[in-house]
Amino acid sequence: MGRQAREKRQRHERARLTPSPPTSWHLGQRLASWLWGPAPIARLAAIRILVPLAILGFLSSRLVHADDWIGSAGFHVPNVGGGDYRQPLYLPALPNGVAWTLAGLALVSGMALSAGAFTRVANPLFAALLVYFALADRLAAFTVSKLGAALVVALAFTPSAARASLDALRFRRANPDTPPPTEVTGGNVRFFQLTLAVMYAGTGVSKLLGDWLTRSDVIYTNLHDSYQTTFSYLLAAHVPGWAWTAFQWLVLTLETGAPLWLALPFTRRPAVALLLGMHAIIGLGFGPVIWFALLMASLLLACFAPRHWLERALRIS
Repeated sequence: MGRQAREKRQRHERARLTPSPPTSWHLGQRLASWLWGPAPIARLAAIRILVPLAILGFLSSRLVHADDWIGSAGFHVPNVGGGDYRQPLYLPALPNGVAWTLAGLALVSGMALSAGAFTRVANPLFAALLVYFALADRLAAFTVSKLGAALVVALAFTPSAARASLDALRFRRANPDTPPPTEVTGGNVRFFQLTLAVMYAGTGVSKLLGDWLTRSDVIYTNLHDSYQTTFSYLLAAHVPGWAWTAFQWLVLTLETGAPLWLALPFTRRPAVALLLGMHAIIGLGFGPVIWFALLMASLLLACFAPRHWLERALRIS
């Protein structure tokens, strides 16, 4: 037997005798690869463009009354002392001039972040203002106030303006020989994907622990509350009751199993389409909740829509 044949046989023998890594090692490796491997930058750019616009839409009714909202012209909850979760930090009312200044800065910085202009300044400024607004007037702080602040703070730690932005355009003109990136480290995108999946699952579990399993008219009765719109009135008047019960079970299934539906490739697109429909009904049928529905729909599209759709829409090749 020649030396090469003998060495080849020895290599095969060593490979056969070498124990395979445990399954847990493979799972850990795949999880690390998913978390820190490359992810399309189009998702990050879409989040940067859409999320600030939804937040500004929610804040619009407050920004136009900044003196009443965070200024000294309106009512403000007094300092109730420490140890109360409803007032984790007491912030006194601002002078009206300062309140209007902060409102203007929020509008400018939010629009600049969406356009990707001077993002290194606009993003931290918008994030700091959102955190302040959420703490300054707890009576006006809703889901969008808290979730929006968390999302924009997270965006400040990502290269969200590297593509589809005015900053990227200026960089491209100054550095024509440097190819623009098409991917980023996975953690920049996975945070938002996991946040969305966990929110859906948490909402589903809350429904399971509530009355969604014991009552068949939960959604139907909600159509008649103070958030009722013309659209919800027409739905309640013309859609049969059994359809609302079916929709109730569909929502419960979608939200509770969202991490699984969004993780599996063959269920992801149907889940995205159904969840977008759910948010459309919520936004059109429950009045002021439209901004929350738009925020969730924007995050859903940016995080889980097909990659080539986003890249084509943002002209990222």
